[in-house]
Amino acid sequence: MAEARDGGGVTLAAWMAHVRGPLAEVAGGDVAARELRLMVAKAAGWSGARVSVAGGESLPGAVVEALEAMVARRMRREPLAQILGDWPFYGRSFRVTRDTLTPRPDTETLVDLALAAPFDRLLDLGTGTGAIAVSLLAERAGATGVASDISEAALAVAAENAARHGVAGRLELMRADWWQGITGRYDLIVSNPPYVTEAEYAGLAPEITEWEPRGALTPGGDGLAAYRVIAAGLAAHLAPGGRCLVEIGEGQGEAVSALFFAAGLDAVAVHPDINGKPRVVSGAMPMGNSRD
Repeated sequence: MAEARDGGGVTLAAWMAHVRGPLAEVAGGDVAARELRLMVAKAAGWSGARVSVAGGESLPGAVVEALEAMVARRMRREPLAQILGDWPFYGRSFRVTRDTLTPRPDTETLVDLALAAPFDRLLDLGTGTGAIAVSLLAERAGATGVASDISEAALAVAAENAARHGVAGRLELMRADWWQGITGRYDLIVSNPPYVTEAEYAGLAPEITEWEPRGALTPGGDGLAAYRVIAAGLAAHLAPGGRCLVEIGEGQGEAVSALFFAAGLDAVAVHPDINGKPRVVSGAMPMGNSRD
């Protein structure tokens, strides 16, 4: 590798040129370059702007050692989010581990839609990192909420993220298998449930199937099992006039909409994500509908 301008160590540009080729075989050329920049920012403690102009700077030996370890993990197909330990979502950074899904930009569509109308009391079913619930409460200072997950490890990550973004005092975290143990009514219920079909799951990249929790991705079968459970509990837990929003997979809009209609919701709609793909189904409980 080329020496740094000051005669010591290796330059950032030389190091990146050395590892970009092998990493591109795993991630693809453009993605590999972006991932390497993020690794450098993490290992060196540099801003993204500095990384972009620091090609001739010398990398300290400890930074090179940390970067080599990161690249080795990535070559084993470990997701970059888990290597870095944090990932951006809705303008904030969230802790990510192997016990949680990586928050994805598509899910920001659900947050945007949820924030389009007022809410005071939130329920997030299957919260994972807590990215949805934490983002919503961070944007609505007067709101409170409950976020549930069946995984204790995921709830620990969600607790860290809630504390990181100053909403821990307004967010109750509880272990629950969907509606199990959930009480009361909420004027906003959200969920990004497992929805990948059994057949689709088999074709996903190793970064997903080998590193992210299977139960958070697929319920097996046709991928609709979680929506059936969620829809079945709405009459008992969604306040009159309250809204429910769920993320969906490709081709699931019609089926999930039908479940919402059958649950008594109206104003049911399918919304596209940033790529124009159907991503969220929403519905509202008519005023006056209550089992209380």
